[in-house]
Amino acid sequence: MDKRTFAVRGMHCAACVGKVERALRGVPGVGDAAVNLATERATVQWDPQRADVPALAAAVAAAGYELAEAPPAAAPGAAAEDREQLARAAEQRRLRARVLVGIVLSIPIVLGSMTEVFPWAPRWLRDPWTLLLLATPVQFWVGADFHRGFLRDLWHRSASMSTLVSLGTNAAYFFSVAVTVWPHAFMALGAMPYYETAAVVITLVALGRWLEARARGRTSEAIRRLVALAPRTARVLRDGRELDVPTSDVVVGDLVRIRPGERVPVDGEIVDGTSTIDESMLTGESLPVTKGPGATVFSGTVNRTGSFVFRASRVGAETTLARIVRLVEEAQGSRAPIQRLADRVAAVFVPIVLVIAAVTFVGWWALGPAPSLLYALTNAVAVLVIACPCAMGLATPTAIMVATGRGAELGILVKSAEALETLAGVDTMVFDKTGTLTVGRPSVTDVIPAPGVGEDEVLALAAAAEQGSEHPIGEAIVTRAKERGLALPPVTEFVTVPGQGIDAQAPAGRLLLGNRALMDARGVDVTTLAARADVLAQTGKTVVYLAVAFRPLGLIAVADTLKPHARTVVSELRRRGIDVAMLTGDDRRTAAAMASEAGIERVLAEILPEDKAREIARLREQGRRVAMVGDGINDAPALAQADVGIAMGSGTDVAIEAAGVTLMRGDLHAVVAAVDLARRTIRIVKQNLVWAFGYNVVLIPVAAGLLYPFWGVRLSPILAGAAMAFSSVSVVTNSLRLKRWRPHGD
Repeated sequence: MDKRTFAVRGMHCAACVGKVERALRGVPGVGDAAVNLATERATVQWDPQRADVPALAAAVAAAGYELAEAPPAAAPGAAAEDREQLARAAEQRRLRARVLVGIVLSIPIVLGSMTEVFPWAPRWLRDPWTLLLLATPVQFWVGADFHRGFLRDLWHRSASMSTLVSLGTNAAYFFSVAVTVWPHAFMALGAMPYYETAAVVITLVALGRWLEARARGRTSEAIRRLVALAPRTARVLRDGRELDVPTSDVVVGDLVRIRPGERVPVDGEIVDGTSTIDESMLTGESLPVTKGPGATVFSGTVNRTGSFVFRASRVGAETTLARIVRLVEEAQGSRAPIQRLADRVAAVFVPIVLVIAAVTFVGWWALGPAPSLLYALTNAVAVLVIACPCAMGLATPTAIMVATGRGAELGILVKSAEALETLAGVDTMVFDKTGTLTVGRPSVTDVIPAPGVGEDEVLALAAAAEQGSEHPIGEAIVTRAKERGLALPPVTEFVTVPGQGIDAQAPAGRLLLGNRALMDARGVDVTTLAARADVLAQTGKTVVYLAVAFRPLGLIAVADTLKPHARTVVSELRRRGIDVAMLTGDDRRTAAAMASEAGIERVLAEILPEDKAREIARLREQGRRVAMVGDGINDAPALAQADVGIAMGSGTDVAIEAAGVTLMRGDLHAVVAAVDLARRTIRIVKQNLVWAFGYNVVLIPVAAGLLYPFWGVRLSPILAGAAMAFSSVSVVTNSLRLKRWRPHGD
């Protein structure tokens, strides 16, 4: 199946979305089509043997819309304002011009029409022919988009927001024209012109569309900011010379020099120099990171101090920044399950409104007070104008767009709207232990010297024996000695004893470093240290004995320690009503000790990697909604099996493919932040949907005049137009609140 994203032009409401989707899905060979009103894009999957792009475009054209190739977000290193952004800006300028003309002409129309409110208005302005002259440009130039949309809907035997607005305003306008041309016939019935209704409604709806376009433009700012992070040029070393070349010309293997204050143009590995790099754009972490030879640097990050040379390893669309941009684009264009209700309602909404408007007109004309024709007309127009389904179409996608963009800025990459919605509803969080809850590498936790021996002496001798060792325990001991600045004595004649430790020669005699089996095999009595060693082993630590000249000098405990704040994060998740479990291949004693330290009660230990997914499936079978948190590589099957997978601090291809959410830093607080972002987003989506549905459920009956027999309350078409414009803008504005969201505690 081919999968591609297209731009769709001509959509204005949720009904438009439904028509485009039905047109695309009706093409033979199309597997799925998802249309997003907020991004004005369609994502289509199809069988290239049975369908092609011209067939898709023809189907959309037959529905009255235009399908075009959607340019991707400008490639990192290019100008942030790409063609699509310039087109959006031009559209906003066009809408603004129409709104300004509408306002300038509508004000005198209102003054001349409402003489009881504005008795000081000049007599010439009250003349119906003057009002006709002023109202005509508003009706047919300011409102041209709506009338074209109505004619298109009529041609395709469908209906949309344009149908409602065009029918309503044209009814008021042409009725007013009839009153102007044949005043004696109509005024005898108590009729009067309603030019102000047509003009003000058109202007208000156009104003709403302009404000909505501006607000929707702000929802995609996150992508533009990400795109703008990568520099447009890079300084490469070729043939002994430094050359400034466009970033797009950098190839894998190029050596690139970075000076203080510059941004890294592509991904690569440092080969010379050391520097401090600000990676906040990638990870959301504000503290800079010190990096030297062998360390990886990423496109868009900022070099704070020092100068270095790195070898390019990922360029163009393969850089981490480009992949983040692509991921955010896909997430913003995806559809959340919660949106299905709005889609189903929108599919039948406009036809139902047309029926309600017709019933309203007939009912008021037949049963209403005199002048019944005027009441019938104004109430029917109010129903048509107030019932625009824009808010329904924008309720979900605008919130998803802003949330995924904000998440990317904080190092929380969400793969799809469905993943975001699922994460908001999880009740069980399963953590992999190694590298997720823990640091992922052992470190020295305890140094226990024998009586009369100092800690530094034990650590220095052990580190001397482990110099050059590639074993994680040996590396941990050497690292701790270096941290303390200890001088290491000369040690020679290294012999590795498989499964037991090291046998070497120290100045004071034979040096033995290893487990209890090594000590017993060499006849070293470690009884004085054994009790303490057992206590440490029961807490999940690995114990190493040290002996010189067959005399025990002490022991060193090494363990993979919990990440900072692990216990706090577990507590925070529980406070949010989420059960926490730990999944690990370690033995039960070690796992239980680590879980106890983290405050986790449920432990799944001694689990083989291939069985992790089975354990996740078992939890789901119990009716739990499970999120799996892992490192995104060996946990990929479990990540995919969970309701939503969360890959920690990886950003690798495997993580992004297997997980619904990828956290670009290893800080466990990011897990809580991701949950909070998801819950806040879905809360705002529900607010939007309640507003969009509630607005129509409450105000359409009011516009139809159901309250008039009881309290004499009617809704004028002008107020209906203002309310309709406000509904769409309010939904988008509510979604934009997510731009200011910050993780708890930041």
